[in-house]
Amino acid sequence: MNFKPSILLKNRHVQTVYASLYRRVLVKNFEIETFTLSDGDFLECYWKKIDNHTKMSPVVILFHGLAGSYKSPYIQGTVKELKEAGFSSVVMHFRGCSGKQNLKPRSYHSGDTQDAFEFIQAVSKRYPRAKIFAVGFSLGANMLLKLLGEKRSTCKLTAAVAVSAPMLLDKCATHINKGFAKFYQKILLKDLKRDLEKKYESFNMQQIISLQQNEIKKIKNFWEFDNVYTAPVHGFCSAQEYYTKSSSRQFLKFISVPTLVIHAQDDPFMPPDILPKYNEISSAVELEVSEFGGHVGFVSGSIFRPQYWAEKRVVSFFKTFLQQEVQKDI
Repeated sequence: MNFKPSILLKNRHVQTVYASLYRRVLVKNFEIETFTLSDGDFLECYWKKIDNHTKMSPVVILFHGLAGSYKSPYIQGTVKELKEAGFSSVVMHFRGCSGKQNLKPRSYHSGDTQDAFEFIQAVSKRYPRAKIFAVGFSLGANMLLKLLGEKRSTCKLTAAVAVSAPMLLDKCATHINKGFAKFYQKILLKDLKRDLEKKYESFNMQQIISLQQNEIKKIKNFWEFDNVYTAPVHGFCSAQEYYTKSSSRQFLKFISVPTLVIHAQDDPFMPPDILPKYNEISSAVELEVSEFGGHVGFVSGSIFRPQYWAEKRVVSFFKTFLQQEVQKDI
C-alpha cells in the first residue's frame, strides 16, 4: 500500500499545509473524560465511540503533535476513518492542550511517556477483553515509539503506528531553524510562547525557570525555548540533554509490540538522516518510508478531491490484527 501523490501535490510544503488550510472539522460531539494522573494533574481525553460500542470493541488511542488537539486535521480525519471502520477511539490531550490549563508549572514534551503509559494501562484495565491500539503523530509519534521501547511487553497495546516522528530531536530542532522551515517553527513557537505566558499568571515561573516574563517574546527557536523552559521545568540540565534522552531512535530496537513507522523523505521538519538503519529496529517494527508526503501530510488523489492516505493506512494496519483474531476463532 505505497503512497503516491499526484504531480500537483508532490511539493513537501503543499503536502504539509494542505489539510490545515482546506480541511474542515469533520467530527464533533466527543465524550470528554477528565483523567487524573498519579501526580495530581489531569488530562482531557476525547472519546468517539462506535454506535454499538461494547467492552470488547477495539479502541485506538491517538496522540497529537506539538500544540495539537482534537481539532487538528490529522486527528479529525483519523477519528472519522476509525469510526467508519468499526474502531472506537480516544484522543489523549497532552497536559494543557485541550484548552484547559493544567495544574502544574510543567507541561509536556517529546519524551514524556509516563502520562501516556498511565492512560494506556487505565484503558486496558477498563476494557480487558478489547484490543487496544495507539497512533501517534509528530511529537506524539516520537513519544509513542520511546514508550514502546521503554515499556516493551508491559505496555498493553496490540499494535501501534507512528507518523512523521522526529526520531532525533536535536537534528530536527536544528533543521527547522533553517530556510523555509523557519515558517513552521514560527507558528509552533507562537503557540508555545503563548501557553508559557499563561503559566506566569498562575505560578512564580521566574523563580522556577529563571526567565522573566518579558523575555519570552525574545525566544527565536526551539533550541532557545527548550533551554529556558522545557529542559529546566522537566528536570533536564539543557536542551541537548533533553533531546538526547528523549529521542526515540535509540529505543526502536527494544520494541516488542507490532509497530508501523510511516515517514516521508521530504519531511520539511527534519532531515532524512534521522531515519534509523535497519539494524537499529527490532523485528516488531515495520518501517515504511515514501519519497513524498511532507510532515503528517500524505495527501493523495487530486487537489479538488484529496484522499488522506496515512489515515487509511493506519486503519488497514490495525484491521489486520482484528482479522487474525477472527481467523483464530474459525
